[in-house]
Amino acid sequence: MKTRQHRIDDIKSEEGQAAVEFALLAPVVILLLLAIIQFGVTFNNYLTVTDAARAAARRAIVARIAGVTVPDIQQAAKDAASDLPGTLGVTVTDPTDPFFKKPGSPITVTVTYPYSISIIGIVVSSGNLTSTMTGPLE
Repeated sequence: MKTRQHRIDDIKSEEGQAAVEFALLAPVVILLLLAIIQFGVTFNNYLTVTDAARAAARRAIVARIAGVTVPDIQQAAKDAASDLPGTLGVTVTDPTDPFFKKPGSPITVTVTYPYSISIIGIVVSSGNLTSTMTGPLE
């Protein structure tokens, strides 16, 4: 039979302390890691949207010379963002020259893409990633 002193020593023992601390902190660390991964995916999508806007704006800038139409410009953006699943919104505007005939008029391409950051199935943030590029019509 154990004496009273042995029982007190057993209670004060630190055996298994690391396992308990790991069990308490592991879920928090895993959630943090998943959040970082989701943010990275969303940032990559934003970079792709920005590149799509740049490619479409470049295509739009030469619209007068090359005879490019708005659907051609929209397709250039979709081609640049082909690795994004879902719908990509592309708008092309030139407030001073809607028919793209006047050299030097500012043409604007806006690309939008919906995003959703979810961690273990819970949506933390959602909205639209938007990038706008403006350039003078050649």
